[in-house]
Amino acid sequence: MSESGQGSETNPWAVLIIGAGFGGLGMAIELGRAGEHDVLLLEKGADVGGVWRENTYPGAACDVPSHLYSFSFEPNPDWSRTFSPQAEILAYLRRCADKYGVSDKIRFGCEVTSAAFDETTALWRVDWRDAQGRAHAGHARVLVSAVGLLSRPATPAVAGLDTFRGPVFHSAQWRHDVDLKDKRIAVIGTGASAIQFVPELAREAARLTVFQRTPAHILPRADRAYSERERRRFARWPWLMAVHRALIYLEHDSRAVGFTRLPWALDLVAGRASRKLLKQQVPDVALRERLTPRYPVGCKRILISSDWLPALSRPNVELVTEAIERVTPAGVRVADGREIAVDAIVLGTGFSASEFLAPMAIRGRGGRSLNEAWADGARAWLGITVPGFPNFFMLYGPNTNLGHNSIVFMLESQVSHVMRCLRKLRDARGTTIEVGPAPFERYAARMQRRAQQTVFAGCTNWYVDAHGRHTVNWPGFTTTYRWLTRHAGLDAYRVA
Repeated sequence: MSESGQGSETNPWAVLIIGAGFGGLGMAIELGRAGEHDVLLLEKGADVGGVWRENTYPGAACDVPSHLYSFSFEPNPDWSRTFSPQAEILAYLRRCADKYGVSDKIRFGCEVTSAAFDETTALWRVDWRDAQGRAHAGHARVLVSAVGLLSRPATPAVAGLDTFRGPVFHSAQWRHDVDLKDKRIAVIGTGASAIQFVPELAREAARLTVFQRTPAHILPRADRAYSERERRRFARWPWLMAVHRALIYLEHDSRAVGFTRLPWALDLVAGRASRKLLKQQVPDVALRERLTPRYPVGCKRILISSDWLPALSRPNVELVTEAIERVTPAGVRVADGREIAVDAIVLGTGFSASEFLAPMAIRGRGGRSLNEAWADGARAWLGITVPGFPNFFMLYGPNTNLGHNSIVFMLESQVSHVMRCLRKLRDARGTTIEVGPAPFERYAARMQRRAQQTVFAGCTNWYVDAHGRHTVNWPGFTTTYRWLTRHAGLDAYRVA
C-alpha cells in the first residue's frame, strides 16, 4: 500500500468488512443504499457465499424455507423448492452481489490474519494474506466481522486418523475428485450435514458404515417443488410472496415458545412427531432403539429429513454406536475390538461454532486481544459489540444463533443496528463509538440467566463453550431481538 493510497492511514476505507456471505453482503448492500460506497470486503474464498460456497456435498440444502432464508429487500419468486439446494442459494447471493454493486468491492483469496485498533489515529489496521501467500495491510475507520459461525470445520480427535491410507475429508471440504461409487465408506458424525449426504452416499456405496455418537430428534422434511404457476404469481404479485414469507416467519418464530419458555410444549408437538416418524420409517426394533434420543427434544439441534432414517435401514448401510477406538491404515477399529475395513472416510463432524472469529487475532484498546476479553467465554452487547473495541462490530456474534427461525432475519437486524451506530457516530461528529462496560455486563449476565431457562440447557451440546457458558443461541423470540436492535441499545454506547 502506498502512503497515500486507498486503505492507508491518510486515506483509510470508511468500512472494511471481513467475509462475503449473507452477513458481509447484507452489510455492504445496506451501506451502499445509505450512500456509503467507500467499502472493502475481504473474502478468503474465491467467490461469495460463505457456507453456501464451501458446502458442496451431495444433497446440500437449507433446512429453513427458501422464502424466509433470503434478504427481505430482495425477495426471489423463482425458488424452485420449499427448501432450496445449495447451488440455488449460491446463485442467489451472486445475483445480489452483482445487482447491488458489491462485487467490485470484494477482494477474493484474502484471509485476514489480524486486526488492531490504533488509539492515536482511531483507525483499524487489518493484516491479511492473499492466495499466493503475500502479506498485505490496510486501514479503516470501521471494522465489521461477518465470518459467521460455520466457517471452521471441526476435525474429531480420533487416534490414527492421519494414518489412514485412503482419502479422508470433511463434508465442508468435499472431495469431488474422489469416486465413491461402489466403495466401502465410513461416515463419522450424524449431524445436520450428515443427514443430507448419507442418503446420497447410501444409494451408490457398496457398503456404508455410519458411526453415531448420539442420536438426533428427526422431523419430516415438508419439501416440495413450487409449480410454475406459483412462481409466476409470486413474480406478478410481490405482495403475495410477502404474505407467504410472513406466514412462514410466524410459524417458525412461534416455536420459540417451546425452545425458550415451555419445553414441555416442544416435546408435546415436535417430540411426538419425531417418535412417530422413527416408528414409521424404522421397522427394525433394535435399530430403532439405537436411534432413539435420550435427551429433551430441542436440547440438541432438531434435524429435518424424510430420507435419513430410511437410508439407515438399507441392507448396505450399518449404524455403529460403539465408540471408535482408533483409525487404522485400512479402516476403523471400535471399542469391542472389531475392525471395519473401508476405502474412504467422510467426516460429518460439524464446525467449531463457539470459537468466534478464530483464528484471527483482534486487538482493541491497549493492545488487549478479543481472546483475552473472552477468557471466560464469548460475550457481546446484542451479539454485536464489545467494550474496549471501538468501531468494531460483529455479525452473527455470540448468542445470536437460532434453533427455530432464519439467521438471515437476525443478520438483517444486526446490520440495521450497525447502521444506527454509524449514524449516531456521524451525527455526534465523533471518531469512535463503543459499548459501555456496565450495560454490557448486565446484558451478558441476563443472557446466561435466560439461557439456563431454555431447553438448550438440558444436555451437552455445541451451544456451550469450554467454560460452560451458553455462547451460541439466542434465548428468545426473534421479534424481541429485532426490537432491541432497532429501538433500544444506543444509550449503551459512548461516542468520543
